[in-house]
Amino acid sequence: MSEPIRLVLVDDHALIRAGVRSELTGPDAAAPPIEVVGEADSVEDAVQVIRATRPDVVLLDVHLPGGGGHAVIEGLRGDKLDTRFLALSVSDAADDVIGVVRAGARGYVTKTIAAADLHEAIVRVHGGDAVFSPRLAGFVLDAFASEEPVPLDPELDRLTAREREVLRLIARGYAYKEVASRLHLSVKTIETHVSAVLRKLQLSNRYQLTAWANERRLI
Repeated sequence: MSEPIRLVLVDDHALIRAGVRSELTGPDAAAPPIEVVGEADSVEDAVQVIRATRPDVVLLDVHLPGGGGHAVIEGLRGDKLDTRFLALSVSDAADDVIGVVRAGARGYVTKTIAAADLHEAIVRVHGGDAVFSPRLAGFVLDAFASEEPVPLDPELDRLTAREREVLRLIARGYAYKEVASRLHLSVKTIETHVSAVLRKLQLSNRYQLTAWANERRLI
């Protein structure tokens, strides 16, 4: 039997980590085997766990308490680890994809991915491949094909990563309950985020929010 791929799971939702761990290490998991050697739910904890375990691959959420997935990678930049990073996120937004790839991630997949495909993505990243779905790969190619830096949007920069995530889902027409389910948050928390977004962008309702997001091609 081949040596297992040593993996650290980084996600701020324990239920997500438990589900991913079960799919990747259960009796029906594909070969080669994967061994989960650590877990973390924040940037600070992730840096500590990765330093302690020195895994082959880190499966990394993009939005975390204390920063984002890119902050985890940047926090380990001086450690000279052989670890490779694969982003796993609910977000399929271009700025999220580009941000974590610029930091050093070798791939980016969304949480809609099937267990077998996630296993294959981990194996490929471990082997040195870059792994993206076709649409997300397009974002990366477009960003790195140009020598010009990705333009910044001062208004968008006022929002936190979570607020941008909520904004995109609301702008796509999802109800508060649906957004809460997708992001594993309470409806009350989603309402709070929407209120904060409207206040920061000086908008009055979700229809104006949708128009604002459409103008910036965020949907």
